Amino acid sequence: MGVIGSAAVPVLLRRREPPGRRRERARIAADLPFAADLMAACLRAGQPVTGAIDVTVQAIGRPLGDRLMWVSGRLRLGAAPEEAWLVLADDRALAPLARTMSRAVLSGAPVADVLTRVADDARHAARAASAAAARRVGVQAVAPLGLCFLPAFVFLGIVPVVAGLAGEVLLP
Repeated sequence: MGVIGSAAVPVLLRRREPPGRRRERARIAADLPFAADLMAACLRAGQPVTGAIDVTVQAIGRPLGDRLMWVSGRLRLGAAPEEAWLVLADDRALAPLARTMSRAVLSGAPVADVLTRVADDARHAARAASAAAARRVGVQAVAPLGLCFLPAFVFLGIVPVVAGLAGEVLLP
């Protein structure tokens, strides 16, 4: 068991996401619906995409603002819009935004409507994640109780019955 444990622990530790990165990803996921709604409102008001991104960066701040600023900078330097948005595809929290914006640019779909849909999807995903976390807490709270009461039930309820039956069957 010690050998297996010593081999498994480094593998599990490497797979774990650092706490700072986890907090950053959670912050991005929480800010994404607001950022998408703000960009959609700016676009409907007549701002260009880079202007909408700049307003959103100023309002949202870090860490999502830094990533959006990177896209805005690439767009201002003349990068293809679909390539500029696909830079965000590596980030798990921003991948839906990157894919959707890239598709909207390629297909010519109204970007404001696409951003509204991204915001709605992000809100739905956040609600689903919070509901799953609440269910997980309930299971985690019951598990220690089960681990304490199950052995007591076995030793106080089942073992005496089995011992009594074994005594009657085995002893004449």
